[in-house]
Amino acid sequence: MQKKPLIMLLAAPETSASVLYGLYDVLLSVGAVYLDMVAGTPGKELLDVRIVSADGRPFRCIGNIPVEPHAAIDDLVEPDAVIVCDMYTSIYDVPKGRYPREAGWLRQMHGDGALITSVCSGSLLLAEAGLLNGHEATAHWAYRDMFQRHYPEISLHSESVLCLAAEGDHIVTAGGVSAWHDLAVYLIARFCGYRHAIETAKVFLISGHSEGQSPYSVMTRPMESADGSISDCQAWIADNYATTKPVEKMVERSGLNTRTFSRRFRAATGFSPIEFVQAIRVEEAKQILETDALSIEEVGAAVGYEDPASFRRVFKRNVGQSPAAYRKKFQRISQIARPIGAQ
Repeated sequence: MQKKPLIMLLAAPETSASVLYGLYDVLLSVGAVYLDMVAGTPGKELLDVRIVSADGRPFRCIGNIPVEPHAAIDDLVEPDAVIVCDMYTSIYDVPKGRYPREAGWLRQMHGDGALITSVCSGSLLLAEAGLLNGHEATAHWAYRDMFQRHYPEISLHSESVLCLAAEGDHIVTAGGVSAWHDLAVYLIARFCGYRHAIETAKVFLISGHSEGQSPYSVMTRPMESADGSISDCQAWIADNYATTKPVEKMVERSGLNTRTFSRRFRAATGFSPIEFVQAIRVEEAKQILETDALSIEEVGAAVGYEDPASFRRVFKRNVGQSPAAYRKKFQRISQIARPIGAQ
């Protein structure tokens, strides 16, 4: 009898129950549930799925949800794949040295040929283990600044939902929390074939995130800086983003020459001055598009763009969608969320 592929879900108290149990349910169903739903006869489960933790003892994850691992990380035979579930950390709290045992185990499993994958903030553990050095990867968009500052040897693509660039080195990373859907479909296709991936997607109504993370991304960089002149300009532009010639006015306000201002601004924020202005304008435009009925031209003018074409171009470059497509996507959510009886 052929051995089932073994997939281990690595979890910790910082893991989301939705990621852990969602992955467990979907992966465990492969080969069994679809046949039961369409023919009334369950098939055979095709994957061996186990929840593991550092010590194997029961714990409670985010939301005080109980987790009873099947084993400790050192108790089972070598897996075919490991999924590092999300392990939430603040965008200001770099998890250096927090998971030494798990990091060492991941290095060992990778060296033994296992496919190492992650969901959302789980990529931080892969980064801590050194497995992403020199590779392209993705993680939740909120961690892009952390990766840039603390893991510069990693090329983070925060706009991606599923990054396969390091697949040849047995590493695959998934972006935001719900990107576990995309990772699950990928793993099913890899270990069980595309037909089972499609059938499982039909059972669970999984459609993937073809638009990437960019439409969901929000500007998260701190507005304060240790550089007083730059911090003052950041605060000023946050209230005056629609002004004409914003960079010239910030340079004048700082009392610095243009080249020095640009250098110090990038050092403090990670943005060039015009990129920072554009990012703030786009964030304001997104909020207007999500709820208001202004025309696209009016939205552009409200955030400082007299030329509608320029507004559309900057918006699409930053968000990955046109203003009209973004409005359609998020106003649909606002309509669903509207209280019963509201007009």
